[in-house]
Amino acid sequence: MKTEEVANNLVAWFNNNEEARCYEELYSPNIVSLEPGGEIPISKGMEEITKKGEWWRQNFEQHSAKATGPIVADNWFSVRFDMDTTHKPSGQRSQMSEIAVFQVENGKIVKEQFFYNTGE
Repeated sequence: MKTEEVANNLVAWFNNNEEARCYEELYSPNIVSLEPGGEIPISKGMEEITKKGEWWRQNFEQHSAKATGPIVADNWFSVRFDMDTTHKPSGQRSQMSEIAVFQVENGKIVKEQFFYNTGE
């Protein structure tokens, strides 16, 4: 799969509530995921990505989410994500936007990095 196809599939599947399909079909087993902070700033491999997803679902109720883009350049692409969530432990509801940058090799996403305000 070419980078543009990977990028378009990720946006379409995310917006159709098929996020699991993204991980199954678009991600390398050796994926590296970087966050700007928080509980799990670096995840390596699908097992750690799965744990990060479990942590997210335990701590946040997602009311809505939308992916916009992608913007593709060579083997990189970026996507904007807008989310409306409630932090379960505190009950605080908030809206946020983040930019994610993805690297593709051999038709699979090998790296993702998220950029958003952390409140610090």
